[in-house]
Amino acid sequence: VNAVTGKTYACFEPSIDYVVVKFPRWPFDKFVRAKRLLGTQMKATGEVMAIETTFEASLMKAARSLELGIYNLQLTHLEKLDKDALEKQLHIIDDERIFTVAEAIRKGIDINKIYKITMIDKFFLYKIKNIVDIENALKQGLTDELYLKAKQAGFTDAVIQTLCKNTIKKRKHASYKLVDTCAGEFSATTPYYYSTFDDCSEHSISNRKKILVLGSGPIRIGQGIEFDYCSVHCVWALRKEGYETIIVNCNPETVSTDFDTADKLYFEPLTPEDIEHIVHAQKPDGCIVQFGGQTAIKLTKTLSRLGVPIMGTSEENIDAAEDREKFDKILEKCGIPRPAGKTVFTKDEALEAAWELGYPVLVRPSYVLGGQGMEIAFNDYDIIEFMEIINRVKQEHPILIDKYLLGKEIEVDAICDGEDLLIPGIMEHLERAGVHSGDSISVYPPQRLRREFQDVIVDYTSKLAKALNVVGLVNIQFVLYDDQIYVIEVNPRSSRTIPYISKVTNVPMVDLALQCVLGKKLKGLGYKTGLYKESEYKAVKVPVFSFEKLHGVETSLGPEMKSTGEVLGISKDFGEALYKGLIASGLKIPTENASVLITVRDTDKDEAAIIAKQLHNLGFIIYATENTAAVFTKEQIPTKIVSKIGEGSPDILDMIQARQFDLVINTPTKGRRTERDGFKMRRLAVELSIPCLTSLDTAAAFIRCIIQMKSNIDTSIVDITKI
Repeated sequence: VNAVTGKTYACFEPSIDYVVVKFPRWPFDKFVRAKRLLGTQMKATGEVMAIETTFEASLMKAARSLELGIYNLQLTHLEKLDKDALEKQLHIIDDERIFTVAEAIRKGIDINKIYKITMIDKFFLYKIKNIVDIENALKQGLTDELYLKAKQAGFTDAVIQTLCKNTIKKRKHASYKLVDTCAGEFSATTPYYYSTFDDCSEHSISNRKKILVLGSGPIRIGQGIEFDYCSVHCVWALRKEGYETIIVNCNPETVSTDFDTADKLYFEPLTPEDIEHIVHAQKPDGCIVQFGGQTAIKLTKTLSRLGVPIMGTSEENIDAAEDREKFDKILEKCGIPRPAGKTVFTKDEALEAAWELGYPVLVRPSYVLGGQGMEIAFNDYDIIEFMEIINRVKQEHPILIDKYLLGKEIEVDAICDGEDLLIPGIMEHLERAGVHSGDSISVYPPQRLRREFQDVIVDYTSKLAKALNVVGLVNIQFVLYDDQIYVIEVNPRSSRTIPYISKVTNVPMVDLALQCVLGKKLKGLGYKTGLYKESEYKAVKVPVFSFEKLHGVETSLGPEMKSTGEVLGISKDFGEALYKGLIASGLKIPTENASVLITVRDTDKDEAAIIAKQLHNLGFIIYATENTAAVFTKEQIPTKIVSKIGEGSPDILDMIQARQFDLVINTPTKGRRTERDGFKMRRLAVELSIPCLTSLDTAAAFIRCIIQMKSNIDTSIVDITKI
């Protein structure tokens, strides 16, 4: 039986009265230097789906669902191109091709010519032309008839007002249709809705208390399926408590968009205007934003403006955690140190701040996910380059510049009921600070963190949660530098580590956080407060990268997240857990008589010598460039010298190309420009599937793995449900 209608069977042919557009989500907003060409190898990290009654409206809805700041088929940098440049651009098959086609039509390039160049079916070209024609009509002035036509073609009010240079006096709200698979022939039993702009609405409103839950949108680097885990567990917990749940999301890959997860599903973009229409239709009693990642957090101001109560941590306190000035005052009041920092808007202000703080500095936009746009700047050139890239997109929020501290990074997820706090576990990052938390190997429980520092972390977490009036989840990142704990970042929401720490500690974090949001207390729920007892099992979360698919992307680890997934290794022995995690991540571990190339920056040479000695003792043949080899030889490590790029034959690239190395260890020098030798080496190694480690901390873990493998001890099988 068809679960949507509850009446028709598998032999009943579906009849569809709507149009669906699935649009890939590429990571090129994070990898601005990557080659954007599309081909037979997949490069998308996720996708969105849009449902509407026409192709035009569905395409426009899909475009704004991507969360790239796009609200119509228009990109600023393409507007600047003339006809000739656009014709050349049409030959390039990249992620912006649909937008290039729209711009070509705007500039008057003939549909037949576009077809001959792109071979995109004329049906679709004329549909895009319909959108451009409406744009042109809006520029001539707004009428009631044209306004309705634009809304039915997928235009938002903001875009309409920009095009007609006028204010809309009487706004039209969306109506909602059921996805029924039978064009209305039978009644659908599943409340699965999409918006459209006609006068007939099919959505229902009940008298039950309704809670709106915002999903996390398309899967992309920095915001993955972890947040869907949180949203779904939140919905399940709310349904158990008897609430009517309404979920909004636009990602077809997720469990949250299964039609039977929530009481009502709105398959819609997560934008202010789309959310406003849903609020107008359903009038929810409250909204939960803390489980949908940064996507949901960004909508708190819209929801507050619409009069929807934010359940859990308030909008004011969410903003206080992101606003540098407000947050600094909170830290000062709590007596908690943080790296010295400044807030800037312009290039000149950024340079002045960097000079005052002293290089290296960490630069990043505020209100971002996955460390997007974050860089370590070692000099003025890096600051200037960063500001040029970041200013390609309009900045609504300031740029943050912090003194960079190279210490041990530690992370905590906690549940707060407004009074008491529960920390299921402290996570220790294997790589030192400067590597994004999502790209670092994360270890629970911490293996190299003294109890006195753990006590400080618990104390700081408690103080910050209370100062920010956290109700629900909070994620805090710390750095241990010169025997002092500093706070790096506070996120009063769920984080990407919630599924991981929930599973390895057996603490149902989302369920408990939801109970706190609903007004219950941790003690009343049967949980002690403070730091939860440590598990006897060691858990190691290892990132998974897709560098081989994304040509031109810098592979060295840094403050901007680059991993596209993660795996987990669990054992009672830390070495075995680490081994399981690295093997599961797809990392190839070399066997007997393997060759390793080690070439590192000057500041890493002494530490690299320790690693080289361990590898030599394990039977590896060591290769290094002249300066690195000199340090190794001084430490009596047999080393073969290789020529730098262009300084001999064969040089390093020739030897990598010939697959003469089974492992490459290379730490980048200051700056990450693509013309540097290190970048070329790392890229070639990755493209040839040769393991390439860019952090000495990761290399040390790798060695531990080799030792584990050589011990020939069978790995244990752990039932995660019985931890």
